[in-house]
Amino acid sequence: MAIPADTHTPADERRRELATFLRSRRERISPEQVGLPAVGRRRTPGLRREEVAGLAAVGVTWYTWLEQGRDIQVSPQVLDSVARALMLDRNERSHLFTLAGGEDPAPVKECPTVSPAIRAMVEQLDPFPAVVISSRFDILAYNRAYTWLTGDLDTIPDEDRNIMWMVFTDTPFARNLVDRAAARAGVVARFRTAMADHAAEPAWKSLVGRLRKVSPDFEEAWERHEVSGLVNGFKQFALPGAGLLRFEYTNLWLGPRSGTRLVGYVPQDQETRDRLRQLASGA
Repeated sequence: MAIPADTHTPADERRRELATFLRSRRERISPEQVGLPAVGRRRTPGLRREEVAGLAAVGVTWYTWLEQGRDIQVSPQVLDSVARALMLDRNERSHLFTLAGGEDPAPVKECPTVSPAIRAMVEQLDPFPAVVISSRFDILAYNRAYTWLTGDLDTIPDEDRNIMWMVFTDTPFARNLVDRAAARAGVVARFRTAMADHAAEPAWKSLVGRLRKVSPDFEEAWERHEVSGLVNGFKQFALPGAGLLRFEYTNLWLGPRSGTRLVGYVPQDQETRDRLRQLASGA
């Protein structure tokens, strides 16, 4: 006897997962938590569907269909109301919009601050270079050793203290990079991938626009539309008066994988270790 083929599509699976997720979030909320009177005996824990619909200001039938996993159109504004009614936290809210295939009208933005504990960790890595970089490739924190590769970052305006900008303009960082062409291609591909989640944000568009005006090399790389994920790898710098430094760099995520990260540079050979010690002793 032939086994019937599974006709469920990925969209069907997402709707079923959405239905289960909504029920689980509804059942964990008591009427008292949302200011409703606990009147009458309840057969199931948590809120009733009509109560969630009322709190979200949507139709009871529509919300019931949503929780049943039916194939209906859902606007971002309605999903926002449901998320608020169900008291979803930032991760649950993101999960809701992903399952429903909607774009969050009020996404939680990355906070570009660095805690004192992270700053202390970056400083303790010296004489190994270390830097904290945002999802937009802005430099948020760094140690003394990192400035050996980039030059004095304190003299650079905040809006220019960005890996993309420093790689494509005339900076000590760009001049010290051994394989500048490969570094430029790689950072553009990684930036384009990251920008998919921030395409409408002015700060991201402004950076791209500024680079297009000042760097034909960036314009050419940007128009290739190459994408790449953030990976660990190797990088070499030729420092005036110090020689060649070879590093293995590692990304350590400080939050969601698409957000802020700490990048540490570990010497790849003894020669590089010795030269770092010489720089430290003379700094």
